[in-house]
Amino acid sequence: MSSQKNYVELNRTKQKMPLVGLGTARIDRKETEEVVYNAIKTGYRLIDAALLYQNEAEVGKAIKRALSDGIVKREELFVISKLWNSHHSKEAVKKAIKVTLEDLGLDYLDLYLIHWPIPSHFVEPKDLPNIAMEKEYKMERSPIHECWRAMEELVDEGLVRNIGVSNFNVQSILDILTYCKYKPAALEIEHHPYLQQKRLVKWVNSHDIHIIAYGAFGPTVYGGVVPNHLKDVQSLFEHPVIKKIAEKHKHEPGEILLKWVIQRGNTVIPKTTKVERMKSNLNLFSFDLDEDDFKEIEKLDIKARFNDLVEEMYGYEFPIFD
Repeated sequence: MSSQKNYVELNRTKQKMPLVGLGTARIDRKETEEVVYNAIKTGYRLIDAALLYQNEAEVGKAIKRALSDGIVKREELFVISKLWNSHHSKEAVKKAIKVTLEDLGLDYLDLYLIHWPIPSHFVEPKDLPNIAMEKEYKMERSPIHECWRAMEELVDEGLVRNIGVSNFNVQSILDILTYCKYKPAALEIEHHPYLQQKRLVKWVNSHDIHIIAYGAFGPTVYGGVVPNHLKDVQSLFEHPVIKKIAEKHKHEPGEILLKWVIQRGNTVIPKTTKVERMKSNLNLFSFDLDEDDFKEIEKLDIKARFNDLVEEMYGYEFPIFD
């Protein structure tokens, strides 16, 4: 049995955030309510949502059911959402949070993240495309400092408890730290053995900013669609190193990948629609990886970014990670 806590305290508020949550990206809207309800019923207390995912209303219905059925209290849930690229201006931030809170049926969010450091032309929150960005990028003159100050106002108004960023690099975060009233509580990034981003993670942790890992299974991060140059990369589920460690600990390869994230103090938000998988994901605190396991996994880093802004996935090139 692991002695690890199943939560982390965020920097400013000291609010407890679970280390294991449910990701809701690419869950079919018709399934979302039942999936999220089952997750809460199974024991999940962290739900990672976003306006872009186009299923926040269904997430909200699930939360309402769980509250009504007495499964959980609102203060026991930790709900995340994200501000889309089209809403970086001060006025748009206000519009976006209003839509998100209405859809989720909540008075406040526990954590609100800037989804990408890419301000694009305004689109009404209700008119967002179902998948991702439009095929042609149109820049909006909305600097990050304006967006961040609008996010801070949401905290002051009681609409959001913690604020953070997603898909940001060190330079972008450092810029925020030079003028912020409230420093970012968390950074959500693609993070798995093929893309360990050790220097980024170390720097972010040194500033008491918590890491949330999406895409913990690697090539499956974008629904199995990957950049052309990564099409031949082996599945992490089938990698001999991961399989060997899984056999050693008598756990599934997927559990090893998730444990690798949380044992290092980071939060992980895998998507699953199956109750049995939800249960196994919450069982990650029943064992620990050892030093040899970490050394072996460290060798797997090939800097393979599967959720990249490349033409074959998003319709245009946007090299924000280069």
